[in-house]
Amino acid sequence: MHSIASSIGFIRHGAVLSALAGCLLAAPASVFAQSHPAEHWEVAIEAGYLDKIRDNSPLDYVIVPLQVAWRSPALFDIWTSESGARLTVRNRIAVILETYVEGAEDYYFAFAGAPSFELWNAAQKSALFLEIGGGAGITNSNSTPGGQGQDFTFNWFSQLGVRHQISKTQAFTAAGYFTHHSNLGMTDPNPGIDVLGINLGLVWQLE
Repeated sequence: MHSIASSIGFIRHGAVLSALAGCLLAAPASVFAQSHPAEHWEVAIEAGYLDKIRDNSPLDYVIVPLQVAWRSPALFDIWTSESGARLTVRNRIAVILETYVEGAEDYYFAFAGAPSFELWNAAQKSALFLEIGGGAGITNSNSTPGGQGQDFTFNWFSQLGVRHQISKTQAFTAAGYFTHHSNLGMTDPNPGIDVLGINLGLVWQLE
């Protein structure tokens, strides 16, 4: 009796395994495909070097920005190809600490948000991206002529760059980065700051 019960149990287990194998073989390949990097929440650490490009202030400004940025999963696609390439839109928000190597102020602590337009290749390994947005923050203004005139200051930025996956969950970014600071005429004069340079980042997938 024991051998008969064992045989029945073996047959039942074999049937279950056979059914499971059949389901796996019948499932579409897309079920097992690696999910697209743009479909995940991400955090990035970015650092740059920016130099003055306009004479709106008589001072020479050199700024080193450090940012912690979050990008959302893709909101929608503007364009897709049959090969798998896609132009997608995500959200980006960042906390920014700028150190002033040259200029009237010493630091700028702020936040900024922007849409992120990403043109991914079919291999899901590389993308071109464009981000344009802005925010606001606090600096340590002083009485230096040509300085910002007050602590509360707005910022506008844009960056155009390239991204490359170095693993399934990590990526590297390099971009040309521009930022403008202004208090929107709340002080007179209102010289503002315009700086341009490079911004490098490391990206980690959060989910």
